[in-house]
Amino acid sequence: MEDRKARASAWFRDLRDRICAAFEEIEAELDPGQPHADLPPGKFERKKWNRQDEAADAGANPELGGGGEMGILREGRVFEKVGVNISTVHGHFSPQFAKEIPGADASDGAFWASGISLVAHMRSPKVPAVHMNTRMIVTGRSWFGGGSDLNPMVEVAQDTADFHQAFKAALDPYDPAYYPRFKAWCDDYFFIKHRGEARGVGGVFYDYLDSGDWERDFNLTRDVGAAFLAIYPELVRRHMQEPWSEAEREWQLVKRGRYAEFNLVYDRGTRFGLMTGGNPEAVLMSLPPEAKWP
Repeated sequence: MEDRKARASAWFRDLRDRICAAFEEIEAELDPGQPHADLPPGKFERKKWNRQDEAADAGANPELGGGGEMGILREGRVFEKVGVNISTVHGHFSPQFAKEIPGADASDGAFWASGISLVAHMRSPKVPAVHMNTRMIVTGRSWFGGGSDLNPMVEVAQDTADFHQAFKAALDPYDPAYYPRFKAWCDDYFFIKHRGEARGVGGVFYDYLDSGDWERDFNLTRDVGAAFLAIYPELVRRHMQEPWSEAEREWQLVKRGRYAEFNLVYDRGTRFGLMTGGNPEAVLMSLPPEAKWP
């Protein structure tokens, strides 16, 4: 199991590095004359964090370990704010929280978790925001989870189709039933119940992936990350040079408010991070830099 943990953590770090490099390339490609083109191309700032004993106040006991590294690009030309974070943490769940986690009873509440989490909020209302994360968790069981969903201000049918096709192509070799199942799971999960509306146009979401073949499940999770890296920069480049209006910007800020509502009220990753003594700045990096509520 230790070798598997090391391999998974190394993959999440490698994927982080590749995504950050791809996004920095995009920052340098904005045409002169576009809004914000006079700014220097954005670069990721990386900041390491370690879990501290006082994080027990967040819902975990003092037996905490590990940490992570935040990668944040702020005030770029194309990306208004994007975070690509990695973490590898271990410890014990609080007794109450352990009741909610599969396998925690068999491990006396002990856990290990590693993953990558990404959220991108764009300058242009024409470029869709996006979320992606993949992770490996070990308690008395071990499993993979994650996925990605697209959050345009106004849906472009071709973008939606291409985004979904990228993940279908990644998942079909493992099981043709996975894509429709994970798509439906995404649609159900990323739904803002108190507003009765979807957060975006979906994608795929999966959890508790433990087929009995760890290598197969790990390869699937890597292919999901690679599919994201292939399709999302393509979508950004399609629209980043298009003109946009102040009215479209206002609508973008309203849509961001919806995004923030979901992450603060419903998102399990937010709750998991805070309940296990994660770095609050890293956990809440998904929130947009600016939003509005009409």
